[in-house]
Amino acid sequence: MKIALAQLNPTVGDIAGNVARVREAREKAAAMEADLVVFPELFISGYPPEDLVLRPSFQTACRSAVEALAKSLGDGPAVLLGTVWPDGDKVYNAAVLIDAGEVVAVRYKVDLPNYGVFDEKRVFEPGPMPGPINFRGVRLGVPICEDIWREDVVECLSECGAEILIVPNGSPFDWNKPDARTNVVLARVVETELPLVYLNQVGGQDELVFDGASFVINADHSLAAQLPGWEESLTLTEWSKTEDGWVCAKGEFATLSERDAAAYQACMLGLRDYVDKNRFPGVVLGMSGGIDSALVAALAVDALGADRVHCVMLPYRYTSKASLEDAKACASALEVRYDIVPVVEPVEAMNASLAPLFAGRTPDITEENIQSRVRGTLLMAISNKLGSMVLTTGNKSEMSVGYATLYGDMNGGFNPIKDLYKTDVYRLARWRNSHTPKSGRGPGGIVIPEHILTKAPSAELRENQTDQDSLPPYDVLDSILQGLVEEELPISEIVAQGFDHDTVTRVENLLYISEYKRRQAAPGVKISSRNFGRDRRYPITNRFREH
Repeated sequence: MKIALAQLNPTVGDIAGNVARVREAREKAAAMEADLVVFPELFISGYPPEDLVLRPSFQTACRSAVEALAKSLGDGPAVLLGTVWPDGDKVYNAAVLIDAGEVVAVRYKVDLPNYGVFDEKRVFEPGPMPGPINFRGVRLGVPICEDIWREDVVECLSECGAEILIVPNGSPFDWNKPDARTNVVLARVVETELPLVYLNQVGGQDELVFDGASFVINADHSLAAQLPGWEESLTLTEWSKTEDGWVCAKGEFATLSERDAAAYQACMLGLRDYVDKNRFPGVVLGMSGGIDSALVAALAVDALGADRVHCVMLPYRYTSKASLEDAKACASALEVRYDIVPVVEPVEAMNASLAPLFAGRTPDITEENIQSRVRGTLLMAISNKLGSMVLTTGNKSEMSVGYATLYGDMNGGFNPIKDLYKTDVYRLARWRNSHTPKSGRGPGGIVIPEHILTKAPSAELRENQTDQDSLPPYDVLDSILQGLVEEELPISEIVAQGFDHDTVTRVENLLYISEYKRRQAAPGVKISSRNFGRDRRYPITNRFREH
């Protein structure tokens, strides 16, 4: 038996486009002499469809598209695909088997995830415990994604006579997910003594990014095939029936990206798909000469190509000569369009307009924020006129403690480094200078000048300003934030790690009082276990503090 694994990139809501992808992949699988071609979870609707599922017209469109597809497919490979499937007054997350022009089997997802980024119980009905699907004399167990994260669904399939487990997934990436998946799959293989196909989708959808990295593990726990990460793949696996059951022959073994390379690929692919799937011609960003905008520019060029990236330096009187030189050098290394638009006149005009109202008051953060807001307004004007989407460049450290200006440097449509702490930004920038990312469209070699990596970070909104005037050193800040955000540790445990108590409580307070800013921030790629937005949902009005 030959099973083709279609690790592909669907688009949410593009039912016709996703069906066309099924037809194209099936045609290629037929040329490979495949018996069955498998697609990821909810491939027809795209994943995650969120509240689109609540629309009766969307439910009907998904089912009708699958039924029409089935009727149009004659001899050749069978198709196993994921879709929204209404049945009576209930709607399911389903896997559908199409063979010889008919829908011959439907199985429903049992264990609907309702944590972190998932809220499937909001839109789907859980299915009953499934039995195997009889496919041309072979009993296939088809648990869907979350169904394998506990043992009961797979145990039921095994007890009912399943011979091979095929798992369609929409499993978003985070730094710890690859190891977690492997451990879960191995546990199910050990328990059932059955081979397992883990098929995951690839691509970006809003803040989520899916890494693909599908694989097959035989009943003896050996890895039979490893598909690549971060790219589409149609891979044929060949199976033989032995005395001990079905065995997948050794096949493709792609090398997967490790931690920093994977994070860079995630940010790059998430940005590419957000721009392309939303049909923006390109992007524009403010190039300050600092590390954050330099990394965002590099990611944008790698994601889209230099011809679709526009960098703009917006200098004021506090912008240093070094920043002007660094921004120009970085733009030159990346081979992008680079313009200088001074902001002195509009900033001074705003200050003059407000002078009577502010008479007798000492200049403070108000005037600093005016600079940022003028820059944000100009970038949005460029976006409106030229059509390019504005990228914001704030990192997770800054967004955690509110070191950002609403309607200023937070203006924009997407932020590829939103879930990277400042120390991550430095590390990924150094990684990019020594690596050319797979599928990247930018130049090789050093693209972020060394001076940007070594100088003290500064917003340059006042004379001789540095970030550390207002914040703890970033290695300290990021460690504290890791404990507060990702691990939800009590202050006492963070202090026990060696951090100053007053510093920790100050950071916690800044974290809480900045929630209102984060609610208004642009979406950005999720790569951690707890990003701001889909994962971590704190109230804006919140008086709880630890002491």
